[in-house]
Amino acid sequence: MAMLDMRDERAEAGAAEVGAAAPVQTRAFDVIVIGGGPAGMAAALAARKAGTRVAIVEREQHLGGILRQCIHPGFGLSHFKQELTGPEYAQRFINQVRETEITLFLDSMVLGIDSSEGAGASSVDEGAGAAAVHTVTLMSPAGMLQLTGRAVVLAMGCRERTRSEIKIPGSRPAGVFTAGLAQRYINIENLKPGSRAVILGSGDIGLIMARRCTLEGISVEGVYELMPYANGLRRNVKNCLDDFGIPLHLSTTVTRVIGHDRVEAVEVSQVDEHLAPIAGTERIVPCDTLLLSVGLIPENELSVAAGVELDPRTRGAVVDQSLQTGVPGIFACGNVLHVHDLADNVTTESERAGAAAAAWALGGDAGASAAGTSCELMVSPAGIAGYALPGRITAVALTKLNFRARRPVDAARVRILAGGEELLTGKVRPFKPSVMESFPLPAKVIQHALDLGVSEIVLSIDPVEEA
Repeated sequence: MAMLDMRDERAEAGAAEVGAAAPVQTRAFDVIVIGGGPAGMAAALAARKAGTRVAIVEREQHLGGILRQCIHPGFGLSHFKQELTGPEYAQRFINQVRETEITLFLDSMVLGIDSSEGAGASSVDEGAGAAAVHTVTLMSPAGMLQLTGRAVVLAMGCRERTRSEIKIPGSRPAGVFTAGLAQRYINIENLKPGSRAVILGSGDIGLIMARRCTLEGISVEGVYELMPYANGLRRNVKNCLDDFGIPLHLSTTVTRVIGHDRVEAVEVSQVDEHLAPIAGTERIVPCDTLLLSVGLIPENELSVAAGVELDPRTRGAVVDQSLQTGVPGIFACGNVLHVHDLADNVTTESERAGAAAAAWALGGDAGASAAGTSCELMVSPAGIAGYALPGRITAVALTKLNFRARRPVDAARVRILAGGEELLTGKVRPFKPSVMESFPLPAKVIQHALDLGVSEIVLSIDPVEEA
């Protein structure tokens, strides 16, 4: 593993004339990956395999990202054909990274990404031509650094929604945590967040923490879900709630937090079909801890500052088939692009992004347009489809569309539409919001849409009335 040794540079800076500003040090790479979690490591390994000089910038002191605290099994079934815990899954990639010449900048925070057309291209690669060179400015323990490269992969992951973002009324006592923070306290810090917990939200992390708290001797009074269905994977509902006798209350939410210095209870209420609390259904649930599992938000502040367009549905970047954003040479993958259901899917997607970034950095095409005629089509969701990705099609080539249903349905089909005409339809089957779906879009269907003279392809999930 190649590590940056800043001792000589610090010595030189210390010997500089007093009052003189030391120049910001610069390192040149082909591909710069921001984020050292499962997405970042998979992208970096794929880019390195393609023969590029790769750097990973990670704000924590260790690689692995969120998987370091996910000690439950269920990882690796697809990618490694084995059931692993989160740390075991992450360690396999950490070991691979350490066996390569990927340069690591750990405990380093990226401050910004700047792009310049052509300027400085020769410092990255004499064959760069007029391609944009991206400068990633970061603050490390050794001071401020600048990394230059023709391709940048955004792999910053996501963060949890907090109480302030869902605006739960009541007092502001201690004892309200996001489920992920409570998971870190228990699994990493060996701290007990409370003794009697209520969990709001049935996302996977909330379900997993219901089981984890129970195993640690914390009484879980129940899991309360705003929607009329569970938002986590069915296997987690069974393994984490049903097997431990933890009740799941659907169409119910927390309407008030009660307590002075510490949470003493929460008020829960049933909600109507418009998700509004129903008067008269309120009841008080004594507890000293409230865990929130109410959604994840892609960490895209850097992306926006770099000029990357975001999809309002996913809150991630708008990308094409090669996972390239609207800013040439900047790619996105993993949970910073759209929230995934499985880490294995993050790995598969991120390997594509890393390979495409390497192809771009080496002076070729990002991948998709090299396989077919270039074009420009937008992709939009319809029916009960919550989103469709990629949001742009830039090549007439076989394309895998990823999407999720906004609500569960027992019988529905995917339809691909253009200009009001149905181009392709899938089989009738059930869909669940907790499962990330995919649908292959053949090149001939894309060409058909172009022949119609449209600028948009629509992916629609349409419920089917059963006979």
